[in-house]
Amino acid sequence: MNFDFGEREEAFRKEVRAWLETHLPEDLRGRAFAASRADVNEVRRLRAWQKTMHEAGYVGMDWPREFGGRGATLVEQIILFQEMARAESPQLVNRGGVSMLGPTLMKHGTPAQQKRFLRNILTADELWCQGFSEPNAGSDLANLQTRAVRNGDHFVVTGQKVWTSMAHVADWCFLLVRTDPAAPRHKGISFLLVDMRSPGIAIRPLRQITGEAEFNEVFFDGVRVPAENLVGRLHEGWAVAITTLAYERDLLTFIRHISLRNALHRLVRLVREQGKGGDRLVRQKIAELWIGERALELNGYRSLTRILRGGQPGPEGSTSKLFWSQLDQELALTATQVVGPYSQIAHGSAWAPDDGQWEFYELLARGSGIRAGTSEILRNILGERVLGLPKD
Repeated sequence: MNFDFGEREEAFRKEVRAWLETHLPEDLRGRAFAASRADVNEVRRLRAWQKTMHEAGYVGMDWPREFGGRGATLVEQIILFQEMARAESPQLVNRGGVSMLGPTLMKHGTPAQQKRFLRNILTADELWCQGFSEPNAGSDLANLQTRAVRNGDHFVVTGQKVWTSMAHVADWCFLLVRTDPAAPRHKGISFLLVDMRSPGIAIRPLRQITGEAEFNEVFFDGVRVPAENLVGRLHEGWAVAITTLAYERDLLTFIRHISLRNALHRLVRLVREQGKGGDRLVRQKIAELWIGERALELNGYRSLTRILRGGQPGPEGSTSKLFWSQLDQELALTATQVVGPYSQIAHGSAWAPDDGQWEFYELLARGSGIRAGTSEILRNILGERVLGLPKD
């Protein structure tokens, strides 16, 4: 494989680098690897930043032009991610909408749905949350019990979702519901688009170990959803959800890579500032992390090559998510060991090294092996779908 980019790609890289150096707000620079989406004011700043990027043509670049994209190649999209990492830019606040729901609507949505929602996803005028997980249907997603009953030209939704990131600031939710309780587990499920301002929705924040509440419980009590908001066919939402999850575990790997690379570069600076670069054990651990980060990038290139050759994101993308989870936690632990006891001091204290970012990062990384598919479930997917092993 040729790892060198062509003249066109390198020219695009220079264009993006110059634009980011000019337009990235200083109050967003450098906090990318531990940026919060729990604070409403922070989300407002991130929303404005996505809008600025969209106006410059840097959001949904690989989307077809008829859907509001730039029609750019996936290679150019990856270069954008790389340059965002270099500039220490935060990720897109509406990344679930851009990288998961957007491609899903382009494949399964009606023309009316595409016209109504796609542009506002790109501009962040409407933020989206994902209503998949439930108290007894997280890793075992097919066990979901939230019901939707057809009533005239509406569905009436009753049930509960949990671990719903950004539900407290989201305008819309893409929701999995059971529409045929008598059908087998993976059948009788439908995919709905729900306005979060609808009567009957109650949102309860879940306090995380970081002290923030980015996750939420969401309760649906007789919520009426227009039948026109059904994506795909009735009772066939599982196939729609598989498309969404495939993009979450594959293409979002490139986005996660922004945070990981930013954190690694920041850790290297911290080691130098604290004069610990001569410690052989520290140097060895940094080298291991650097190699791991590079391996994650190259595995992403492998997936990119498959897509460029006409393939689709598949279960192999679980390898990237699984490895990222492990690497993210190892990086957080290494930073804690380098900083020592002071790593426990939070942002806001004069005693907190590096503005308390590592205290936040270490706590945040505890969830890396859980969100977007637990490591245990990902290993099962790889064993069954990739290696052909017997089902668990």
